[in-house]
Amino acid sequence: MIALTTSLARELAPFGIGVNVVCPGPTNTPLMQEEARNNPKLVERLVRAIPMGRVGEPEDQARVIAFLASEASAYMTGQTLSVSGGLTMI
Repeated sequence: MIALTTSLARELAPFGIGVNVVCPGPTNTPLMQEEARNNPKLVERLVRAIPMGRVGEPEDQARVIAFLASEASAYMTGQTLSVSGGLTMI
C-alpha cells in the first residue's frame, strides 16, 4: 500500500490530487475485542509496548482521515501516516 501510494502520488500530483496512506496501529475494534477474549493478555502486552500507553480508538483513526479529506492537507501527498500511539517508532 505504501509503494502504491507513493507511485499514485507521483502520477497524480500534477493534477492537484493528493494521495496519502494511513497505517493504523492496534485499535479497539470488535475484531480486537474478539482476539482479546481468546488471548486475555493481548491488550495488556500491546499497551505496555505502545509509548502512549493505550490502544487506539476508532476515533483516533477517523480524525486523521478527516484531516486528509480536508483542505488542511491540500499540499500534502505521498505520505504515510502511522496512527499507532508511537508503536511504530520503536
